[in-house]
Amino acid sequence: MSTALVLPSPFLPALVHAPLAAALGRRGWGVVVSEPPPSPVDAGVVLRAFSDDAVEVVPDVVVAHSNAGRFAGFVAPAGAVVAYVDAALPPESGEATLAPEALLDHLAGLAGDDGLLPPWTRWWADEDVASVLPDAAVLARVRAAEGRVPLSYVRSRLGAPSGWRERRSAYLAFGETYAEEVGVARSVGWPVEVLEGAGHLHQLVDPEAVADAVVGLVARVRSGGQ
Repeated sequence: MSTALVLPSPFLPALVHAPLAAALGRRGWGVVVSEPPPSPVDAGVVLRAFSDDAVEVVPDVVVAHSNAGRFAGFVAPAGAVVAYVDAALPPESGEATLAPEALLDHLAGLAGDDGLLPPWTRWWADEDVASVLPDAAVLARVRAAEGRVPLSYVRSRLGAPSGWRERRSAYLAFGETYAEEVGVARSVGWPVEVLEGAGHLHQLVDPEAVADAVVGLVARVRSGGQ
């Protein structure tokens, strides 16, 4: 039995991961979904919140989705497996902003006079969001719960955890959005699986398939397979 700590992206409510947590629970895992701080003004605020949860839970698996991938290597206990799920990876060296440089100008144009970005599902055209999360009722629940993140958060910088490429890790991609990260994962010998045709919130669309993939990847890491 594994004890997993799920790290959600601060851009989305933790409920996005409830179906995956339940599916992992049905496979015998104990699962805790971390709750990002309500106003993540910078990387340090989020890192402290995730680190506090990791100290309390002491997971042997850390599952990081999307933007939370930048934090996973800092908070995972020694020996824990890190499962990156359609997630950003740390920079190879030095520091990088928490949103890709190519996205920052777009986000700056969305920020209000109060310095807050719209909720994540309002960053994109409705048809693009529907292609990722086609169930209108589920999308409505996500939109009712999601908050607004300060522009200062995506502009804040975070470095790379020491030795993060060498630690026991795996990568699960939903389609091709994170193709560059998949390439990095393969280049350093991590087990990798790509769910073709899946969107960025596939854990809400087919949590059973995502749970099977996470369990399988973690098993491959533990067995020394690729």
